[in-house]
Amino acid sequence: MQFKQILLYAVFSAYSLVTYAQNYGSVRGYVRTESGEPIPSVSLKVQGGSIGTMSNSSGFFTLQKLSPGRYMLHISGVGYPALEKEINIQAGKESELHITMREESIAMESATVIGRTVVQDRNRQAYNVTAVDAKQLYNTTLDLAGALDRVSGIRVRESGGVGSNFNLSLNGFSGNHVRYFIDGIPMDNFGTSFQINNIPINIAERIEVYKGVVPIWLGSDALGGAINIITGSKQRNYIDASYSYGSFNTHRSVINAALTSEKGLTFRLSAFQNYSDNDYKVKVDAADIYTGAYSPNTWVRRFHDTYHNETLISQVGVVDKPYADQLLLGITLGQNYKEIQTGARMVSVFGAWHRRGNIIMPTLKYKKTDLIKGLDVTLNANYNLGSERNIDTVNARYGWYGDSKPNGSNGERSRSLYKYKNNNGIANAMFNYRIGKKQAIALSNVFTTFNREGTDPLNPEVQENEEKKKSQKNVLGLAYNFDEEDQWSISVFGKHLLQNNHSGSRATTTNKLGYGVAGTYFLQPDLQLKASYERTNRLPEAQEIFGDVENQEGNPDLRPEQSNNINFGISYSFALNPNSKFMVNANAIYRHSDNFIYNRLNNNQSKLIADNREGVRTIGGDGEIRYSYKDWLSAGATITYQYLQNLQQYETGFTGVSPVYKDQMPNIPYLFGNSDVSVSLRLNLGYNLLYVHAFYLYWPSRGGDKLDIPQQLSHDLNLVYSIRNGRYNIGLEGRNIGNALLYDNFSLQKPGRAFYLNLRYFFNK
Repeated sequence: MQFKQILLYAVFSAYSLVTYAQNYGSVRGYVRTESGEPIPSVSLKVQGGSIGTMSNSSGFFTLQKLSPGRYMLHISGVGYPALEKEINIQAGKESELHITMREESIAMESATVIGRTVVQDRNRQAYNVTAVDAKQLYNTTLDLAGALDRVSGIRVRESGGVGSNFNLSLNGFSGNHVRYFIDGIPMDNFGTSFQINNIPINIAERIEVYKGVVPIWLGSDALGGAINIITGSKQRNYIDASYSYGSFNTHRSVINAALTSEKGLTFRLSAFQNYSDNDYKVKVDAADIYTGAYSPNTWVRRFHDTYHNETLISQVGVVDKPYADQLLLGITLGQNYKEIQTGARMVSVFGAWHRRGNIIMPTLKYKKTDLIKGLDVTLNANYNLGSERNIDTVNARYGWYGDSKPNGSNGERSRSLYKYKNNNGIANAMFNYRIGKKQAIALSNVFTTFNREGTDPLNPEVQENEEKKKSQKNVLGLAYNFDEEDQWSISVFGKHLLQNNHSGSRATTTNKLGYGVAGTYFLQPDLQLKASYERTNRLPEAQEIFGDVENQEGNPDLRPEQSNNINFGISYSFALNPNSKFMVNANAIYRHSDNFIYNRLNNNQSKLIADNREGVRTIGGDGEIRYSYKDWLSAGATITYQYLQNLQQYETGFTGVSPVYKDQMPNIPYLFGNSDVSVSLRLNLGYNLLYVHAFYLYWPSRGGDKLDIPQQLSHDLNLVYSIRNGRYNIGLEGRNIGNALLYDNFSLQKPGRAFYLNLRYFFNK
């Protein structure tokens, strides 16, 4: 009898559900930009009723329980003009609606936008992430590295002027601990022609900085964080061109353009170039190369530091098709020329040694939302066919006065005409499946390959130059995400890493497993807490194992790194009144790393070499506060503190416990920050201050010979005049206007006072 009652109840319930479904309809779909990027936090409301919803982080939305009939749907979002769409609801059916919104053009210099823009929404993720709106910096001459240097927790260290080597530090991790991506594609194989300190800010739409835990969809073995450069254009048809000229005969130009037909055929172009003589004055201990006459603290001009690079990126394909949101085939072409003025320290002076390189890289990009219902797919692939040349053929020794004398037959450092190919490729795939509105499962896989082959006709007897050097890496990730919109969310993930290295007859294989969790909770709509943990691994990079043929010596004995990373964060936005708004962020970090890879000077202090420390502990934090008044005043400041402690107890050459055990790690900035103010009336006037506290080059316990990199304090000014709603822009910049002596690295002096004029034209349709 009980069974019959249950069966009868089930039949009645099923009948009720079917009847209910037949009496009502629903609509689902996505809100995207004109270039196909998802727009979160868009409000969709049925006019004349109470039914409404918000698009989620993927731009997805659904409206249910709608009676049959025609309705007008009102669509609105911060930074986008409101739209109205008519929808036709049929009983028992689910309609699909794909909405495209055009971004409003806002001409302003401040990089702060208070509101739920795409940038703001990215900052609300469970991961400890900071998103930078690059569009607000388009009227400056900044490159990507310069923009990142203003983000809390980041310090970009350059060895000189335009095109110089750089090292980015993120919450105490630097170099290859931090991974770089363009539109989610790893930049591991882009070569010297395409680095963040020679890519202009205009290439990017926004920059996302992940501190600590890195989401699996980036497919990375980063130890301490990742930087993702988003280039997707908001406009289907536009042109954005700029040119700047300034001190030290510096020229920069960039053009971005796109053309998309009504049928979805699209062509995209980005091209840029940088040129500089880098002939700024430096203060050095100089000597006459013939007489030996010594002149300490003498001002001389750099004479062999010219740099230029030219890059073109073109893509052609289709967008908004049933089989693809975007399908693009492209090619990246580029070349660079760099004269090498110094070694790892300025006591080594060169006058003819230089480097050339190029990039020839075909690319494939594919993206489809709802390939089958709920499944989003992203595929990317590229392969770099470019080559590099290390040219040291002049048998001479140079001094800081530009004079020289014969130096036997050994070149300036090591006579060489080594031409080599770092042929490397990347293929990555990302699958995201939504289990209803709140849950999702993601699977990603990234495969990278490196193959260096070279020859040196001047040194055919050096077998190492002729040996193939190969490295293959695969990163597989799986994640589960639960998201209670604007209340709380959590993500649990795991990663498997596999690497094979070959150098001559030597071969090694490494397997590692990592895992982690990231969560966030909103105490109030604008008061957010974050926490994350990851057991992460990083496998040594090809350049660390094989060297870079310039200033990095290879170390084939490097061991993989492992680290336990813990992050806590809080962000709060509030308004004193409708015109005055504040935003505060604070983050705390803890890292415990085993086999920590760091760069030190080699035995003769002429090159850097990667090495392991058995243990390094990092404790630190960073904070940011910003204020805006109406739409004409913006001000902010950031501060970062990080203490890296050596935990290696025993070292070669010491009896018993090492004297540097528990010392602060040397040659790493530990206290720095910046502040900025921007006033936007008819003119946009901006000011930026950079501060870096002094830090030691060697171990603090070494006593008098530890040396230091002195305190840095630099002031920048910029002035921008825009007309025709931002179509025509004229900018003036003053960098390091106090002409301070600036050193990111010991004895490697950066440019002094410099001025630049920037002209920009922007048009979209």
